[in-house]
Amino acid sequence: MVHLANVLALTVTAIPLASAMVYFQETFSSKSFRFCSIVIHCVPGDTIPARWVQSESRSDYGEFKVSAGKFFADAKESLGLQTSQDAHFYSISAPLDEEFDNKEKDLVLQFTAKFEQNIVIFIFCGGGYIKLLPKLDPKTFNGDTPYSIMFGPDICGGDKKIHAIINYKEKNHLIKKHIAPGADVFTLFSDQYTLIIKPDQTFSILLDDEEKQTGSILEAWDVLPPKTIKDPSASKPDDWVDTATIADPEDKKPDGWDDIPATIVDTDAVQPEDWDEEMDGEWEAPKVSNPEFKGEWKPKQIPNPEYKGPWVHPEIPNPEYVEDAEIYHSVNSYVGFDLWQVKAGTIFDSIIVTDSVEEAREFGKKTFADLKEKEQAAKKVFDDEETKKTEEEAAKNVVAEPESAKEDDAEEVDIDHDEL
Repeated sequence: MVHLANVLALTVTAIPLASAMVYFQETFSSKSFRFCSIVIHCVPGDTIPARWVQSESRSDYGEFKVSAGKFFADAKESLGLQTSQDAHFYSISAPLDEEFDNKEKDLVLQFTAKFEQNIVIFIFCGGGYIKLLPKLDPKTFNGDTPYSIMFGPDICGGDKKIHAIINYKEKNHLIKKHIAPGADVFTLFSDQYTLIIKPDQTFSILLDDEEKQTGSILEAWDVLPPKTIKDPSASKPDDWVDTATIADPEDKKPDGWDDIPATIVDTDAVQPEDWDEEMDGEWEAPKVSNPEFKGEWKPKQIPNPEYKGPWVHPEIPNPEYVEDAEIYHSVNSYVGFDLWQVKAGTIFDSIIVTDSVEEAREFGKKTFADLKEKEQAAKKVFDDEETKKTEEEAAKNVVAEPESAKEDDAEEVDIDHDEL
């Protein structure tokens, strides 16, 4: 198990903490926050920070709201950006504090997502990913807007994964390996997603501070074309023998091989007592497989003296392949959420864009790790309250049923009396 602290140990020597820059940081904690209890939904109306701009690319986007959800670790610190309308597209973005050019720098993108809509119960299909984007007009931001990175969970029925898409030369490339989004997407708890891209063209993906994937960008994504291709001018020679064995010309079929029938009469069969020859015809014993039958005769195989082995198509350097030591490099000015959700309720929070793994780790500790146990405790309180409500409703129904039954009986008596 590898944690962010271990990744940090390999990074600190390369980038001194004093040079660290935080380009974006968002917790959605409002100064005008209204108090709400630990198990009651926060009062809607806590405003989305002004830097977040709702796209106007289409008129029917779903509405984001600021909420801590149905249960939370801290009424203020747990506030996040929540989708609120089922079966809607969502599109919102915010500018970085300053343009982030990650040339010769680490790039760290980190945020949390809480699927509060219970994707186990609902037939859920929707994204939970964030985008890192170059300069744009936030009011026209949509799914076609070019981006540098798309990262985070994507859930649709049985297809559940962490998306990690990077853009290279105006083409989006999806990571080749499947990365599970974590068990908490089923238990309604928050998960923290971290993507680290380094100048040496390596990357790390962490879930809840635990490394899930790491390695070379060149190996994890099909960003560049292959270094070599099959030589189009080469072809297998006509006299190339790639048959490893041949029939032994000395092998002969034994005499009488074809005289053995595949089936024989079942000597144990007995004519049924109720067999009527006039009605059923002459009785014939059924046939069974012949144990002496050996099937079609084939000569044994021997090594082919002309065999040259499998022909391998020669390769040549790919003229389209060009090495690039800056695939990791991008220049970004915005973060954004562009999503489709069948069932709304996902809460996004604790977003940071920085060139420092240490900054991201410290931020994640304060906004996620230190609150994890409190969130779990709040979920238990919430579940207990929900169970109590369900039991009370059930008890009310049980009490109400006899009263209605008495009324029905009284009506039946009246009817019988009228009939008399």
